[in-house]
Amino acid sequence: MTIDVCLEMVHTDLPYEKRIEKIAEAGFKCVEFWFHDAKDAAVLRQVCEATGVTINNLVVNAPDGSVGGGPVDSRDHGKYIDRLHEVIAFAKAAGIGMGITCTGNLVDGLSREQMRANLEKVYAEAAAIAAKNDFTLVIESLNTHVNHPGYYLDTSLEGNVIANIERNIDVIGHFHSAGVPGRHELMNCELNYLEILKRIGAAGYTGAFGLEYSPSYDSSDSLNATYAYLKEYMG
Repeated sequence: MTIDVCLEMVHTDLPYEKRIEKIAEAGFKCVEFWFHDAKDAAVLRQVCEATGVTINNLVVNAPDGSVGGGPVDSRDHGKYIDRLHEVIAFAKAAGIGMGITCTGNLVDGLSREQMRANLEKVYAEAAAIAAKNDFTLVIESLNTHVNHPGYYLDTSLEGNVIANIERNIDVIGHFHSAGVPGRHELMNCELNYLEILKRIGAAGYTGAFGLEYSPSYDSSDSLNATYAYLKEYMG
């Protein structure tokens, strides 16, 4: 598998192209980021070519639907599809082949069954658009305990991590990781990430494993320590 670093979480005082350079200096060869807005596809492609870094994915829409609409709400479907076209165009220019899509938050007055029907309808259209453009869409589940109260798709985030991964590996297209609790470095937290990574690899996963954590100290030092911790999986 590939280990990637989320640009939004490290070296946050630097422009995105400089963040890529710093991540490459730490030894990582893959990154991801959230929204494409305020980013320059040509600049990103150029710095990636210069540093030997690839961009695994970007995010299509905001978890709560504030950017790009919430697919659980049929009133947002037009906005969501328009946003998807825009994101795919940017991704092509930047050399990115995957997008993360969020479901949006629970909608007052709709049952979960109605919201799921809305999701299935618009995601069928989105999947056809993505396939036509050789673009992969992955749906993100998020926790409602800390970061995203009210989010529709909040499973499978209920513990039993390795067993859930092994049971569902055939439909997992991406991983995000951070230390628990606190969302900091992967070392010295309640999750044994080395064992998790070993079992993910043994299950045949060949995609990216994203580091979406907030450094608890200097970003360069944190990335260096994280690289040393994960070095057997860096390839």
